[in-house]
Amino acid sequence: MKTMKFAWSIVLLNLFFFSANAQQAVNDISFGKGLMNYVAADSSFSVKFAPRMQVRYYGSSDFNEGQLGTVEHDFLVRRSRFKFDGWAYHPSIKYKMEFGLTNNDISGANEFTKGAPRLILDAVLKWGFTPGWELWAGQTKLPGNIERVISSANLQFVDRSMLNSKFNIDRDMGIQLRHKSKFGGMVTKEKFAISQGEGRNITVGNVGGLQYTARFEALPLGEFKKKGDYMGSSTVRESSPKLMLAYTFDHNSNAVKTRSNMGSYMYLTDGGFYETDITTHFVDVAFKFQGLSIMSEWSSRSAENPIAVNLDGTETGDIVSVGQAFNFAVGQFISEKVEVAARYTNINYDEVTGTDNPTQYTLGLNKFVVGHKLKVQTDLSYTTKAGEADGLMFRTGFELHL
Repeated sequence: MKTMKFAWSIVLLNLFFFSANAQQAVNDISFGKGLMNYVAADSSFSVKFAPRMQVRYYGSSDFNEGQLGTVEHDFLVRRSRFKFDGWAYHPSIKYKMEFGLTNNDISGANEFTKGAPRLILDAVLKWGFTPGWELWAGQTKLPGNIERVISSANLQFVDRSMLNSKFNIDRDMGIQLRHKSKFGGMVTKEKFAISQGEGRNITVGNVGGLQYTARFEALPLGEFKKKGDYMGSSTVRESSPKLMLAYTFDHNSNAVKTRSNMGSYMYLTDGGFYETDITTHFVDVAFKFQGLSIMSEWSSRSAENPIAVNLDGTETGDIVSVGQAFNFAVGQFISEKVEVAARYTNINYDEVTGTDNPTQYTLGLNKFVVGHKLKVQTDLSYTTKAGEADGLMFRTGFELHL
């Protein structure tokens, strides 16, 4: 409760301050461009405040031999967030702060967050110190698989795929160096990160080693309009074909969690932590042309010693989630604002994990009222998993992004 009061107090104070000073600045406000879009009269700083929310319905049931089981219903606010971004002192020094307010975002308080809710999603500074180069510092998303880096506000389906939920490397605290080059009509981007390696909102220092991430992107047909390579669906129509080919390498040295910087900590019986090197690879492809969009991802995670053992050699029960995953999605607009989409996802865990491999097929239907800023989405997923009954899941989502 105190956390929510603090968050709302900050928002109200900012709105009061900028409203009181609006006559001395540029304040460009229209739907989808933020509740507040403020530029100081002397251009010494800017701030954009953009709240958003996602309301969801989930219906799920076993589906065995053509028979539908008991349907379980779930209504929830999946995401509700406050985002601030802009520049400070000079347009080359940018910042972004994003705060999550739902249980999904702030849950996970533990001894490593000093018992505090995980309110902060992003808190990052971005310095463009020379043309084509940026240095980032703070907590934000690592340059991992494309589906994870795409904002949850701009997804093609109601939510991300199983590949993302099981293999992504998410957010972390550290520094990133980013570079962009142009060679005629071709664009390349290189992204490097050194991070703490244990996920977001860790405040008690680093238990294991550091995490090293490198990503290379090639856009042989030029850049996408309005950063469309990191946006689900072809809401912004490409008049000519656009293609991105990308590869990410991630190495978490002496990792202490079951999914690199994600998952649960691997404790030893003596109170210490099991450590092992974990390596993750991603290969991504994104293509857009007019109302057509295609996105494909492959991921692989390996560990030097995936089975956690105590100092005496006995197993702790923890196992690193090693294996591979594949994801393929395609969407086509059938009218100006209506899109149909389909997705196939397969997880293939290594035998050492003792985990059965799921496969999921998803069909989606989207109505974009104002692009991704105001939309209604629905999808139906059919999931198979060896040794278990097949499953059906129906979801509907409403998105509002001021």
